[in-house]
Amino acid sequence: MPPAQRAPRDTPVAKPEPSAPAAPAASSAPQIQLIPASAEGALDAAEEAVDLLLDTGRAPGEVLVITTGEPHPWAAHELSFGDAAYWAQHDAGDDVFYADASVAGRVASRPVVVVAVNGGPDAAAAAALPLALGRAGTLLIVCGDPQKINAVLGAGV
Repeated sequence: MPPAQRAPRDTPVAKPEPSAPAAPAASSAPQIQLIPASAEGALDAAEEAVDLLLDTGRAPGEVLVITTGEPHPWAAHELSFGDAAYWAQHDAGDDVFYADASVAGRVASRPVVVVAVNGGPDAAAAAALPLALGRAGTLLIVCGDPQKINAVLGAGV
């Protein structure tokens, strides 16, 4: 009798699952938020966004931060130990990871991506923003000058 009871429970559970992935796929584009900031203030704005995400329950491993200008101090510090150690922390996926736009193509997707448009050439932002959008699972936060961001993307964010 117990095996017969398990079979009917397993069958209904198995039927809804194939339709469950289809629903998120239809709305797979992440939400985009723009935090206006100067190039000099973009990194601070990104830090505040990360702090708010963590304070509201996001796990550190769910957050990726990309910079277009000067690297984040954490990234610079971690890179001082060598590329292998830096990328090992990325692969572990258990903490906020900070990457420069020049290596953003190498980073894995995360639920939340924060981009600090903190200077650098326009080409860095032009490459980083679409890449970040593709890496963001549910939320992309862009910190920087809205006019520059819109000019780089060619559309309103």
